[in-house]
Amino acid sequence: MFPENIIYIGVTLNLIGAFWYIKTIIYGKTRPNLVSWSLWMLAPFVGVFLQIKAGAGLSVLGTFMAGFCPLTVIIFSLIKRNAIWDITTFDIICGLFSVFALILYILTNKLGISIIFAILSDGLAAIPTIRKAWKFPETETSLTYTVGIINNILALLIIKNWIFSIYAFSIYFIIVNATIVFSIYRKKIPLYNTNLA
Repeated sequence: MFPENIIYIGVTLNLIGAFWYIKTIIYGKTRPNLVSWSLWMLAPFVGVFLQIKAGAGLSVLGTFMAGFCPLTVIIFSLIKRNAIWDITTFDIICGLFSVFALILYILTNKLGISIIFAILSDGLAAIPTIRKAWKFPETETSLTYTVGIINNILALLIIKNWIFSIYAFSIYFIIVNATIVFSIYRKKIPLYNTNLA
């Protein structure tokens, strides 16, 4: 187990990733899907409450940053209106299912089950961005998602009490961020480009 202070490295990296993402929004390179980013803000904030309730320490900062950074992205996207990605019916359907899972997450009394609903809610919210990154990788910026992977690896390294409700969110965030990074770069992978495209 590593000292808890390393979580501050993850927090700093997350802020750098958010700043970089916002910078690319301002310069018109990145166009975020607001369905994903709005729900990515909500679920982690509720997750922070549940992790603290489960006895999490500083490792909860990884989840908090997963909600705080989307909040800043939403604010800057709304300021620069032409940076927002066009929302489709598919995005709205994913968003509605995500909200439903989030409601189940909040209403569930059993901590482990509520964490599953939280992850489901966040995952459904991620689908529009994964789909957009897969089809239009030039509209996304990988640094923010890469930093999300590092931040949550650091959060895992300082966990003292290895129970599902404390570590599940960090593992999920690693997987979903890696999926988005892969979606952004898949066309640049020689093996994928020649054999599967």
